[in-house]
Amino acid sequence: MKPQPKMRYAGAFAVLLALLAVLFVWNVNSGSLHLSVREVAQILLTHSGDNAVIVWEIRLPRIFAAILLGGALSVSGFLLQTFFANPIAGPFVLGISSGAKLTVALTMIGALSCGRVLGSAVMITAAFAGAMLSMGFVLLIAQRVRQMPLLVVSGVMIGYICSAVTDFVITFAEDSNIVNLHNWSMGSFSGISWDNIRVMTPVVLVSLVCVFLLSKPIGAYQLGEGYARSMGVNITAFRVVLILLSSVLSACVAAFAGPISFVGIAVPHLAKSLFGTAKPILMIPACFLGGAGFCLLCDLIARTVFAPTELSISTVTALFGAPVVIYIMVHRKSSRG
Repeated sequence: MKPQPKMRYAGAFAVLLALLAVLFVWNVNSGSLHLSVREVAQILLTHSGDNAVIVWEIRLPRIFAAILLGGALSVSGFLLQTFFANPIAGPFVLGISSGAKLTVALTMIGALSCGRVLGSAVMITAAFAGAMLSMGFVLLIAQRVRQMPLLVVSGVMIGYICSAVTDFVITFAEDSNIVNLHNWSMGSFSGISWDNIRVMTPVVLVSLVCVFLLSKPIGAYQLGEGYARSMGVNITAFRVVLILLSSVLSACVAAFAGPISFVGIAVPHLAKSLFGTAKPILMIPACFLGGAGFCLLCDLIARTVFAPTELSISTVTALFGAPVVIYIMVHRKSSRG
């Protein structure tokens, strides 16, 4: 690396870490009840105070969930964009999140109807099954459709079908089940507990380590299948692992926070623009930090703008992420023209 790129990369990581730190503190302080920095610091140090429960049991688990799941969703989008060689490929656009949403909804309704409480492992398994089912349909279509725009449209249609079935199922669920399902299906980090954090943390971190270990094969794959084969990459096995890791990451998000849109598309593009490179060894941690910061910002807005009324996290991520996607498509078209 030349000194200039090194300085740019170091500066970009410094910016992401600084933004993440600022948003972390801001999220702890803000909400329907505003807390001062001094009061929050005292609660964090002593585990006591009038509002200790709010900080330790409500806000901190929610913040850590936004960091872990936002980062996971962004990395999942980066993997899918690498796989399909398309900047607007992502878990939400390709219907993966909607497939996970469908199977989790069916599992939740079945369990709640029997009076059972679902464990985190069951939720992740159900979401992963749905994600893989949707991804399987997309891959089958990809065998016949070679044009990427048509493939993306097919993914969107699969997502709509899964969402329609989910809404149909929710319509005929019992009233008590509908409340739980409606809140979850809109996408939210609320209600996350420390037990949930203990389950999602190893799933996300192990997946991220596996993705990071694939940095060299991903870099070779970005230069074309022929080049990747010449570098000794088993393309078939590599694609399977890429899809599995992407599905695990997006399924973990869907299981705990519901479907969250546009993070997996917008953040990888923003990270590439910030760093000026698409090297996986840099983009993987950059996407994670960017996704974490993006979701912290969106969750802060969702909680505070109309407090005590809370917006859906997907509403806010779409508000900020959709313009980025539009810019990607317009910029791509103009650069080709």
